[in-house]
Amino acid sequence: MKLEFEKMKVEHLDQVTEIEKKCFLTPWSRYAFTYEILQNDFAHYIVALVDNQVVGYAGMWVVIDEAHITNVAVHPNYRGKQIGESLMKQMFIRAALRGAAKMTLEVRRSNEPAKRLYTQMGFKEYGVRKGYYSDTNEDAIIMWKDELLKIGKTRNNVNS
Repeated sequence: MKLEFEKMKVEHLDQVTEIEKKCFLTPWSRYAFTYEILQNDFAHYIVALVDNQVVGYAGMWVVIDEAHITNVAVHPNYRGKQIGESLMKQMFIRAALRGAAKMTLEVRRSNEPAKRLYTQMGFKEYGVRKGYYSDTNEDAIIMWKDELLKIGKTRNNVNS
């Protein structure tokens, strides 16, 4: 399986929104993704492709020296193949190349696989947002990763 990454485009959105619906109780709309990739100057979104099919995606906002992960999702048929980890590594590099020194994200308290992945990738828990997820009133764990600029200096072969 050859995994490729590229900047998310409008032509990816049918597949992205299908994955979004399979992965989340309250999925983002096509409009939300369209706004992010076409109008939000702080947003950077990528897709993971296998044979030109979107199998995962990730997004972030980069503001000054901080990156905030907004979305990470992998199609259920492709889980367990390290695509989520690969997407996150791409986001580290792309954030660092845009000047981010650290990265943050929120993750559902109950999402053990995601928390395990983020911890393995160097994120640390720094707080809780009580009732953050409006669909279930579940708390979000706030996680941070430092030292992104070191990553960016070692990698410069990423397409924007």
